[in-house]
Amino acid sequence: MIGEKSQWVDALLATLTFLLIAWTIFGAEEVLGYGLKTYGLRPREARGLIGIVSMHFLHGDIGHIARNSMSFLILNGFLFFFYRKIAWKVFLQVALIGGLLLWLWARPSNHIGASLLIYGEASFLFFSGIFRRDERMLRVSLVVAFVYGSIVWWVLPIDPSISWEGHLSGALIGIVAAYRYRGDGPKRKKYQWEIEEELLEQRRLDEEQSPTNTTLSQDYFYEFKPRLGTENVETEDVDDDGDEEQSKE
Repeated sequence: MIGEKSQWVDALLATLTFLLIAWTIFGAEEVLGYGLKTYGLRPREARGLIGIVSMHFLHGDIGHIARNSMSFLILNGFLFFFYRKIAWKVFLQVALIGGLLLWLWARPSNHIGASLLIYGEASFLFFSGIFRRDERMLRVSLVVAFVYGSIVWWVLPIDPSISWEGHLSGALIGIVAAYRYRGDGPKRKKYQWEIEEELLEQRRLDEEQSPTNTTLSQDYFYEFKPRLGTENVETEDVDDDGDEEQSKE
């Protein structure tokens, strides 16, 4: 119980820190009039490289940041709770590699918003459960599919005002990360019969690697015992010269 509480605290801390930065930047843009949206990602432009990091915190209007905040709160919370050990690796790879991929191939425009992260995390959470074949993680996959399954349509160029390239870039990196880290993070609980099969298989391999002669598998112990009726009996031998020799058996 204490461990789960700690996991929730870490998940909320990571998620709320990101949202606090995003909302602070949005407030500075709207209230103070700073032109921060110009620091978005501009594909194949040197000045647009900064957008690989900054685009995730920038949003167009209140509706944009509100929608992204709700989705990010849930998906990032799931990521940092269920995949605590690898969450930062996944987060950074989706944000940075996904952003670089977007910079390389997207149409010329100013791409902003946390949608790339949202699609990357949704994609990771869904496919990770499938690749792991873990009951618990599959439940997370089903929840993500049920709640966010409809977002898959927005990886297509349906609306020219939406960065579908960012959605697709994030989703692709999420799938790659799910496959890459399929053996890391939470482990599937094994049934007793699976453990017994593994032990039997390991025993069989050990026997093949170091074969032994089964006929010599027993240990034999030998103990000297004198012949019956001869204990403590002295015999005398006389040599040809008449000298006596004594021996004890």
